[in-house]
Order: sequence, then C-alpha cells, then structure tokens
Amino acid sequence: MSTPRHLWEPLHVRLLRLLRDEGPLSRAELADRLDVARPRLLSELDRLLGSGQLAEAGPAESRGGRRSTLVELNPAMRFAAVDLGATSIDIEVVNGRLEPLAAYSEPADIRSGPKPILQRVNELLAKARVEGVFDRLDGVGVGVPGPVSFRDGVPVSPPIMPGWDRYPVRELMTREHGCPSVVDNDVNIMAVGERQGGVAHSVDNFLYVKIGTGIGCGIFLNGEVYRGSDGCAGDIGHIQVDAHGPVCSCGNIGCLEAVFSGAALAREATAAARSGASPALAERLAQNGEVTATDVATGAVEGDVTCIQLIRDGGRRVGIVLAGLVSFVNPSLIVIGGGLAQLGHIMLAEIRSVVYRRSLPLATGNLPLVLSELGPRAGVAGAAVLASEIAFEHAS
Repeated sequence: MSTPRHLWEPLHVRLLRLLRDEGPLSRAELADRLDVARPRLLSELDRLLGSGQLAEAGPAESRGGRRSTLVELNPAMRFAAVDLGATSIDIEVVNGRLEPLAAYSEPADIRSGPKPILQRVNELLAKARVEGVFDRLDGVGVGVPGPVSFRDGVPVSPPIMPGWDRYPVRELMTREHGCPSVVDNDVNIMAVGERQGGVAHSVDNFLYVKIGTGIGCGIFLNGEVYRGSDGCAGDIGHIQVDAHGPVCSCGNIGCLEAVFSGAALAREATAAARSGASPALAERLAQNGEVTATDVATGAVEGDVTCIQLIRDGGRRVGIVLAGLVSFVNPSLIVIGGGLAQLGHIMLAEIRSVVYRRSLPLATGNLPLVLSELGPRAGVAGAAVLASEIAFEHAS
C-alpha cells in the first residue's frame, strides 16, 4: 500500500492545493483541514504571503471573538493548459482556482513535427498575453498523444508523432515561458481532469479509457496516476485482439487500436458504404466523398443496421480488453472518453455487457461504467491541474 500523500508532501503544497480546490479559507480553517500545529501553519502562511503566492481576501465569518482574515491564492496566478491531439490543438489559460479565462482551439496535424506545433502553441499563448489574460504564467501543463517519459518531460517513440521522439518539450516550454512545466500522455491528463472536476471526482481507483484516433487508458490507483516505471502504463491500444487483423501503426498485427479507433472505424465504414451494406453510409460517401466516425454514430441513431453492428463490434473488442484490466486492477469506476465517446450508449452497452460477463462478479458487482462528464474538455482540465501541481511544488 502506498504512503498517504499528507505524510510525504511539503506543507506548502498541501496548503496551496487546498486553497485551489476550496477557495478562500481562514487561518483557523486551514489549521483544522491540514491537521497542522497553528504556529507552523502561520509561519508557512507568512512565507507564502511574502513571496506573493497567497493574498489576504477580506474578513472571515466570526467564530466568536475577533474575526480572522481569509487567505486565498494570489488572484493574478495563471496556468496554461495545452492538450495536443493527433489532429488538434486545445489551449486554456486558467486562474488559480482552475477557472478558464481564455480558450483556443484549432485543427493541427501532430505529424507535422514538434517545431511548428509548439511554435503555434506559443503564438496562441502570446495572443492571450496581448489580450490581457495574463502578465506571466506560473505553470504550463502539456498533454501529447503518445508515450511520455514523465520524469524527463519528453515523448518516447510515439507511433503517430514522427519527429517527436525525445524532443525536449518540457525544457522548451519552461524556457519559453519562464515557469515550471510538465508533460504527460494525453489519456493521463484526461484522467486527471475527470478526477478533478468530472464524473470521477475524488474516486481513488478508476480507469479512464480514451477511444479516439488512438486508444489508451489512464490508471488511477490510491488517488494517484499510475504511470509505470517508464511512463507507458495504460497503453492498451497495443494489446492484440485479433491475430489475423490489420497491421497497426506500431508495426504489430491486430492491436485494439488497429481494429477500433477513429481511423479503423472510418476504414470499416468506407468499405460498408462502397459495398452497399449500409445505405446511410453510402449516401454520406456520395455526398461528402468520405465517411467518418460521426457518420457512423448518426447512422446508428437513424437505425442503420450496419452502423449499429460496427459500433457493437468495436465495443465488444474494447470490452474484452477492459475485462482483463478489471480482473487485474479491480477499479471502482470505468470512464469512457475521447472522440469516439460520441458513439454513445450503443458502444457503452456493448462494453458493459462484455465486461460484466467476462469479469468475476466480485469485481463487477459495484462497478459503474460511464461516459466522461467533461467530454472534450477533459484534456485541458487535466493539463491545468498538472500545471498547478508543478507550480506549487516549485513555490518558494
């Protein structure tokens, strides 16, 4: 069993995190909530007020006797949250309470390489500065769609990110913005976001499964992201589900990602449209020259049998992999997110059916399997949390 956070984390980190999550609190409330001797707390508060991390926030409600003053995070505190997808850039600038102050989103191709992508990220952040969103940043969090060495802040051999291997993303962002930065895998930041402000709020043991351009799993154990010894835990998209399946981007055969992801579903849907198996998809192919996962979702809602079957087939394969994870990890919640979460309850029902059927009753007797509450915001929400955490750790 891991050591509880409060036994090893510095007091200033716990204090700053509490004010981030709860808002202004009195000194007495802080002493109670942090279970720390008042003289030690007051000394730490004086230090953080002096360094500008904290600010006075007016009088607290009276608890009898003299009214104390509330303490809050410095209202000027700002964090940048960057979620890089295979085909998009999403950025938010948030305040110390992680409330969004500005958001930018645009298409981008991660395969164009780190220099143009990160240059565009920095241009968008410069735009936010010019617009008066911040004077300076206190922390930057970045998520990327591939394996990451969390310790080193670099992507490692990411299958869909040519040119990014070992690129010093964290070092570059830290130098560019003059503040601590952190880099993590995109599904990990989604899991962090969902736990901070989504359906997994305060759940200590859960799986966040992203089904989109790729497939990955964020693993929360004992209230912490489990990244593995090298940072690639949860890379479930490369578990083989079909020994005779198509070649995956990683070079192996029949990976989950190769048979059910955005690209795989579009490939299967195109074949169904061309063969005439799906009138709905054939119509969309004729209209648009291509079919997408969104077209499959729409066709399923309209009752197209082939669209429904494509979704069920994919859900079944995801369910087989998740059933193995449930037996191994015994989570108390599974959250499904990512772009293909739009396939909705047909996919969810199939995943549930397989997981509940193939896992032991003890593991599934009280196991909700639900769609993400934050949806496409999960990534930036989690990147903001990680940006705040790294800033708090570096607070002097």
